Amino acid sequence: MKQLTYKTTGTCAKYINIVLDENNIITSVEFLGGCHGNTQGISKLVSGMNAVDVIKKLEGIRCGMKSTSCPDQLACALKELTD
Repeated sequence: MKQLTYKTTGTCAKYINIVLDENNIITSVEFLGGCHGNTQGISKLVSGMNAVDVIKKLEGIRCGMKSTSCPDQLACALKELTD
């Protein structure tokens, strides 16, 4: 099992707690801060998915005029955790 508390940059969420199993399947994602409904939704949608698949889907998503977003920051965190 792999765990990470990732400090985000450029988003309303400040941290993302992630747990992956031994096959890089996401077992838990929790955003601290950010738009509560949206971050809860993202967490539930990615639970049970392979981290590499989630990275491919979420990487590069922007929030308004920002160069990043909570989904993009999740992809960054998952890349760090799976490297």
